[in-house]
Amino acid sequence: MGGGINGAGIARDAAGRGLSVLLCEKGDLASATSSWSSKLIHGGLRYLEHYEFRLVAEGLNEREVLLKVAAHLVWPARFIMPHVPELRPRWMIGAGLFLYDHLSRRTSLPGSRAIRLDSPPYNSGLQSRFKHGFIYSDCRVDDARLVVANAMDARARGVRVLTRTECVAARRQAGGWKARLSNGEEVEARGIVNAAGPWVKTLLNRQLGQPSRDAVRLVKGSHIVLPKLYEGEHAFILQNDDRRVVFMIPYGDLHTLVGTTDIPVIGEYTHPEASAEEVEYLCRAVNRYLARPARPADVVWKYSGVRPLYDDGTADPSAVTRDYTLRVDDDAGAAPVLSVFGGKITIYRRLAEQAMDQLAPYFPGLKPAWTDRVPLSGSDFGGVARVEARDAFFASHPHIAEATLRGIFRRHGTHAQAVVGDGDLGEDFGAGLSEREVRYFVAQEWAQSAEDVLWRRTKAGLLMTPTQRQRVAKVLARA
Repeated sequence: MGGGINGAGIARDAAGRGLSVLLCEKGDLASATSSWSSKLIHGGLRYLEHYEFRLVAEGLNEREVLLKVAAHLVWPARFIMPHVPELRPRWMIGAGLFLYDHLSRRTSLPGSRAIRLDSPPYNSGLQSRFKHGFIYSDCRVDDARLVVANAMDARARGVRVLTRTECVAARRQAGGWKARLSNGEEVEARGIVNAAGPWVKTLLNRQLGQPSRDAVRLVKGSHIVLPKLYEGEHAFILQNDDRRVVFMIPYGDLHTLVGTTDIPVIGEYTHPEASAEEVEYLCRAVNRYLARPARPADVVWKYSGVRPLYDDGTADPSAVTRDYTLRVDDDAGAAPVLSVFGGKITIYRRLAEQAMDQLAPYFPGLKPAWTDRVPLSGSDFGGVARVEARDAFFASHPHIAEATLRGIFRRHGTHAQAVVGDGDLGEDFGAGLSEREVRYFVAQEWAQSAEDVLWRRTKAGLLMTPTQRQRVAKVLARA
């Protein structure tokens, strides 16, 4: 239950171990937390200050794994941290980065080092007062597409994926579960995984009738997108005066992504929006560093998501653990329900692996772990380097604009050829989005609405005019 990154990842893992799986999601895939992240695969440098060494090490290890198994969706990036003497001494940052480099085996990414910021290329956009800084490695990801790739891979392994389908109620009977779905179906299962994200406790208590002492802490994180703030492919991690950090990350060719905030959410989950106060906070944070200030009026898009963190009793929302807790409840050793509290996109694959380890006693004969070495759907390049595969794809369609092909390949990887087909892309909606790709989203990726296509399967909506977006909505309404 739950079609975010954890639900999709667990469904894929379970199917590969020989189980029969149904995944139900009440909205679209990745329609809540999993599509509103900072788009990073990282260990979490700032977590070192909270002594979360195991979580950081696990994230760093997963960074290496996902670079291999999700090669078309995860790519390396270099991050610059300008030094601000009054916030943290240089020796402390250097020591933290040394630890970050060595907490896990690093095979494919360069390590950290001190750099000068008063000359190109890393001084672009910065105030001249910044002279020193550090550079280190992490990765970026297309978060919503990572969810879709897991769901597509799961489907290929036999998983039945139902979107816009909610579990209305489920009860134990005869050593198993009987669940009623919003589409009218009744489903019998030997076990349930509750990966409902912000709704994990609500689903556990209400739909499943399962009391639990565990609690989820909802923390809102908002991002803003601005016209490009600096030149270069590197990202920035900026120390703020409240001792939090804020990222500036290239977002396509024309924009910069800035985030995030940490705002407690009181009461039950509702779809969040970035407030004017959060927008101002993020602008203030980057303006400590930028030569040309960013203004709230410059924001071209903003989004907000709610992180379902495990409630560890910490008062400060920024200090609440980003680690996860997996809780299994059963009935006299049968009919388990495993609930996922917390977690983050970087470690979803490892979380799924550990979830299956906890469920293994209930399913004798379960196959061993496998997802750390088998490419995701779209990343199975068959031993050919991703760049070579991309170039071959470009060469096979010389009549299509390279910018359009680049977007298609980045989104679909080895499925790009299936998207393009004979090369007749049909109507051009703008921003590199064609009628043929939209039809593919509907037929193969569970897309139904313009929001699914323009803001999750792609980010084309950011580059389109209102008229162009309306045209996509009109076409999908007829699909």
